[in-house]
Amino acid sequence: MKLALRYFLTILILTTPVHADSEGGSLVKPFSAMTSLEDGWEPLEFPKIDRHSHYQLVDDDGSQVVEANTDNSASGLIARASVEPGDTLILRWRWKVSNVFDQGDARRKDGDDYPARIYVAFEFEPGNAGFFERAKRKAVELVFGEQLPGNALNYIWANRLPAGKIVANPFTDTTMMVAVNSGAEKTGQWVTVERDIVADYKEAFGRKPPKLVGIAIMSDSDNTGESATAWYGDVELVRP
Repeated sequence: MKLALRYFLTILILTTPVHADSEGGSLVKPFSAMTSLEDGWEPLEFPKIDRHSHYQLVDDDGSQVVEANTDNSASGLIARASVEPGDTLILRWRWKVSNVFDQGDARRKDGDDYPARIYVAFEFEPGNAGFFERAKRKAVELVFGEQLPGNALNYIWANRLPAGKIVANPFTDTTMMVAVNSGAEKTGQWVTVERDIVADYKEAFGRKPPKLVGIAIMSDSDNTGESATAWYGDVELVRP
């Protein structure tokens, strides 16, 4: 399946939010508290991609984390949400990867694979979309009966894009790729990341973000044909 279609299906699956905003603590289920992979997160698989990345709960030095293995494959895990970002909304996580991809490149369609990424989707804003974008979305919604999300941030362990760089996804400028780690220097090591989603959205899109509607983790390599293992610690969505 072409990556443009894969992107569309990812957006489509992240549509109906099931978790509401709450007071205190993380707004998504931490991996360390899960009893199974479906406990607060859901499998994210793509029609016509029969090679899925494999996810499992494992123990890492006394902490339960998610281990992801990708080998010319693509799939993920998603947690749906319904969260007003406000002035500040913190996304915090830790992750580790075995390697980066030799052929991976965030600026190219044939390099749009990452050993680890976290995808944050936001509610669609019709007032900021052109006529043709609104018409296209309306047609899809009539067919599938669901409202599609709008812009998205992808926090990536980049293969070669420098850390701190933000670029548009090679398939669509409604998704911005944020390189929070880059290259092989820290492979095999746990790295903790903390991002202010509101600040990143403003930098990427030039305005305040609308409601957050979903978060996904994904390790994919179906475009480059390479392989990697990643480990994801708790993904926390918190208000400071």
